[in-house]
Order: sequence, then structure tokens, then C-alpha cells
Amino acid sequence: MRFPYQSRRSLLQQSAVGFGGLALNAILGREGLAGQNPLAPQKTHHRPRAKRVVFLFMKGGPSHVDTFDPKPLLDRDHGKPLPFDLPKVTFAKQGNLLKSPWKFKQYGESGLPVSELFPNVAKHVDDICMLRSVHGTNPAHGGALLKLHTGTDQFVRPSLGSWLTYGLGTENENLPAFVTICPTLAHGGVNNWGAAFLPAHCQGTPIGNASLPSTQAKVKHIRNHRIKSTLQRKQLDLLGDLNRDFIESAGAEQALEGRLNSFELAYRMQTAMPEVQAISGESPATKKRYGIDDPVTEDFGRQCLMARRFLERGVRFVQVTHSDSFVQWDQHGNLYQGHSKNAAEVDRPIAGFLEDLKARGLLEDTLVLWGGEFGRTPTAQGKDGRDHNPHGFTMWMAGAGVKGGTAYGSTDDYGYYAAENKMHVHDLHATILHALGLDHERLTYRYAGRDFRLTDVDGVVAKEIFS
Repeated sequence: MRFPYQSRRSLLQQSAVGFGGLALNAILGREGLAGQNPLAPQKTHHRPRAKRVVFLFMKGGPSHVDTFDPKPLLDRDHGKPLPFDLPKVTFAKQGNLLKSPWKFKQYGESGLPVSELFPNVAKHVDDICMLRSVHGTNPAHGGALLKLHTGTDQFVRPSLGSWLTYGLGTENENLPAFVTICPTLAHGGVNNWGAAFLPAHCQGTPIGNASLPSTQAKVKHIRNHRIKSTLQRKQLDLLGDLNRDFIESAGAEQALEGRLNSFELAYRMQTAMPEVQAISGESPATKKRYGIDDPVTEDFGRQCLMARRFLERGVRFVQVTHSDSFVQWDQHGNLYQGHSKNAAEVDRPIAGFLEDLKARGLLEDTLVLWGGEFGRTPTAQGKDGRDHNPHGFTMWMAGAGVKGGTAYGSTDDYGYYAAENKMHVHDLHATILHALGLDHERLTYRYAGRDFRLTDVDGVVAKEIFS
């Protein structure tokens, strides 16, 4: 016997000669797709350059003036006061100018300079576009992380990976469209990969966390050791039948549909996810390429290799985080020791990752993004550290038609402020979406009476970085 369920939607559809229903359907857009696969590939707004994104996130804020943005005047004026005003708000007390303890050298046919911290990544500069004018608004880790991942440092909003999942769907229904490997639980935690008000299937799936070695990075409860797969299938079928009965009577319910879809995905993941994470079948040469043969590079190398395996199986967005349980690249002191250690852990794996993607033909339609939540100041903090600097820093992109061997934008002569072709975080997001075939102004979602988008009311695509 069916009970006479009636939702608000069905009531509106049946009243006022249906005009309420017509208006509501126009507002809700995709929400009425009951019975359809929400993860099915979606049409793009224009021809995409990339099918997928991998974000190599350096938690804590690597110093751009010590890695990819050399400043000769900083070397010359070491120890002198900064010759212009500091920002109105700084995170900590700053001293005089501090030159980089590392030398820069030109690499590749392009001659792009890279510091001696990244000798292996430097071999791939002809595939890399340096974004030297990125800037944000928040000098604190928590706000800056949220800004970089969600476009806002003040509210809970959907993350970049969630927006891409919503806009594009997935190419593999047996895996999540959005995976984050060893994410940090600090400074925003789950909000940095959350879906907020977007449908539940857009949520990122964490694999381990930053406080665990990558060998222990697993999806929790991936196996049900008490119930066989055949019985699970029967239970899910019964659950689906009962809830479809409800949906047919009461109308589409996004939360319920999202829950059912998550159950189905979890069931399929029981087989697909362990296979992706099992790198034992990779050749010794491949493992060596990623640095898995070296205890210094083994942890991050394993993450990068897992990322490649996810990407080649159709996962839309993969984030790989280099972090300890708190802030890995945050050298307020001991800059030389900290950055030397951090770069040594990631340089070889990143270079191997780029080499492997290129060899497999994946770099052509994979957008690789590298960077942290901000850079560091050219001024000293204490004796040998650098403070947070969101006002101008470097990130880089590779693959997906990006102009390799080029630098976009610049900071001032000392590396404090973005100066030329400034790229705000909103511009960065708009450019990423553009590469994936999405118009950031059209990728909207109506919630709480207004339309939302990743770039809010801003964002300019840096079309110059694409060939």
C-alpha cells in the first residue's frame, strides 16, 4: 500500500494551474533529474583543453623567491630595509630584506630560471608555465587555504574539485570523480574538499590524511567483511525499490537521491578502489622514477603514483598534498633546513610524475597545478625565516595546452607584491575551469535564493597562457 506522500515541490506543481511548478523547475535546473546518473559525463560550454586536473598542493606556503621567482635586487640589497610600505595587515613582525640562500640557473630551451632546490623539476621547464603574479587576500593559513580551495575565506562553499564534478561528471562510475590523497585535517579540513550545498556526489573522497604515511592511506570501510557482495547487492536493490516508490509519490528529493547514489558508488568502489591503490604491479623502473626506492621521496612518490593511476582511470580531479599533520612549508625560521628538506621530498616524485604522464600521453589532456596557499615574504622574520605572503607568489601549470617554457605575470623587484598581469585566486579558478571547457560565469548553482559560482562575481581567464 502506498502512503499519500506529498512534497513541497509536488504541492506547487499541482496548485495555481501549475505555474508554481514551472517556476520551481526553472529555478532548480538539474535537481529534478530523478532516476538519472548524476555522475554521467556532462556537456562542456566550449571545447575543453583538459579532461582532468591534478593539484600538487604544497601545504604551508613555499617561498617563491627561493624556488621559481629569482630576484637579483633582493640579493643585492640583502640586509637593507624594504624600500616601500608593508601591507596594512601582516601575519608577524618582519625585518630587513633576506636574500635567497639558493642559486638560480636557467634550464631547457626556454631558459626559465629555477633554484637549485628543484633540479629535477627544472628539467621539465619547457612543459611548465610559471604563474608569478598569483595573489590572494588572507595572510593566515586557514583563510588562505579556504580561499584557494573554495574561492572564499569567510564562508563554507563548494571546493574547486566539487565544482568540476558538478559541471563535468565522471568518466568512471566505479570511482569517485574527486579524490584527495593524504589531505591535511588542519586549517579548514574537510571544507577544503567538501561539496557544501552542491549535490552529495560532488563531495571529495579522502584517501588517508596528512598525519599518516601514504602506505596507510586507504578508504575507510572499503570492505564489508560480514556480508557477502551478493547479499549487499540484494539489500541495495530493495532499498532502491522502496525509495524510488517514495520519490515517485513525493517528487525528487536531492538529499535522498544523493544518499542512494553514494550507497551505489560505495558498493562499486569495493572492487575498483583497492585495484587503483595496489601499486605492486607497477614495474621497478616506474617505482624508481617516482622515487619509491628512496626513503626520502618514497612517501610523496607513492602519492603521485596513485594519482596517476586515478587519472588514467577517469577520475576527474585528484589532489595530492605534501604536508605533515600541521604546516609543512611554513618556515618562519630555519628557512634553509626546512625548504631543503621539503623540496628534497617532492622534487624527484614531481619530475617523475610529469615524465610518466608525458610518456603515457596523459599530459596532453591533464592539467597539472602546483603551489601552496601563499608565498613567503622577501623580508626576514627573525634571523633566518620568512613570513606569510599572500600578496604575490608563484604557482605553475603544465599540460593541457599550457604554453610550456613561459612565465606569466610578475611580482615587484623584490617579490612582495603582484605587479604585472596580476592573477587573483578568482582568476586562477576561472582559468582552470576554462581549460576544462567550463565558463566560470555560467557554472552556477542556485541555493538559498541566489546563484552561486566558484569565482563569485569576479574572475578573468588568463587566455594568454594557452597555446
